[in-house]
Amino acid sequence: MLRLGSILDAWRPKPGAGSDPLVSVRSAWAELVGSDVARAAQPVAIERDVLIVLTSSPAWSHQLSFLEPEIVRGLRALPEARELARLRFRVGKIRRSVPIRESPGGPRRANAEIAAEPAARTLDDALARLRRSVERTRDAHRARGGLFCALCDAPVDAGPTCRPCRDDQERRRRFACERLLFEAPWLGSDEVLALVEGLTPEQYDASRRRLLQAWWDEMWRANKLHKLRQPLDRVRLRKLASSFVLLETRIDPLRLEMDSAVRKNALGELYDFVTQIETA
Repeated sequence: MLRLGSILDAWRPKPGAGSDPLVSVRSAWAELVGSDVARAAQPVAIERDVLIVLTSSPAWSHQLSFLEPEIVRGLRALPEARELARLRFRVGKIRRSVPIRESPGGPRRANAEIAAEPAARTLDDALARLRRSVERTRDAHRARGGLFCALCDAPVDAGPTCRPCRDDQERRRRFACERLLFEAPWLGSDEVLALVEGLTPEQYDASRRRLLQAWWDEMWRANKLHKLRQPLDRVRLRKLASSFVLLETRIDPLRLEMDSAVRKNALGELYDFVTQIETA
């Protein structure tokens, strides 16, 4: 007959699709960073792409911040933690140790092994153990045929870059495109595509639609505030209205007259408001 204790000792979480990323990080934390660091630092929350780590002292927070890239690269080897991009440290009370996810014998035995392992004599010794642990994780990923991101060196299963780096590149392209559309809205799509490396026509169209809607909404809110005699950033509103008309109509700015039918049609019910802003 199986005893309840042996069943519990043999069980350990097996993260899979849809698993809570924090659960996966916690279960693998001690294995990744080593028992010394696990005694002094614990993951407590995930906020978007940031892992919040509770540390026992400011010294631990300071020292671990230097190893943040290595820790993040190790965490990204977990399928559930591939979105993590950075760590944030907070000093607080460490309540309990973190079990090693893959240790034989289950969590209770893993906790016992952590407690039995001699503690590092100094903080430098503990951090040296952490570096060795990270390298072991990377070596294991390499031995399985895994690749590493060409930009941040994080483990990846396929492709030249990891998803966080791809997302960052996408954000940079979108920002560059939107800045051009705001500062030089008379440029054609071909010109913008030539200036922003990697930008696709679909991305350009999406940015253009998003900006036109955002600018219209901002001018609409400003119109409401103007009627309530609230202060307005008139310099920005003038630039916003000009960029909106040029991007909407694609007309040559040298041919655009203040009272032209093209301008009235583009601004619609906001025409009178914009005219007041520009002539005030």
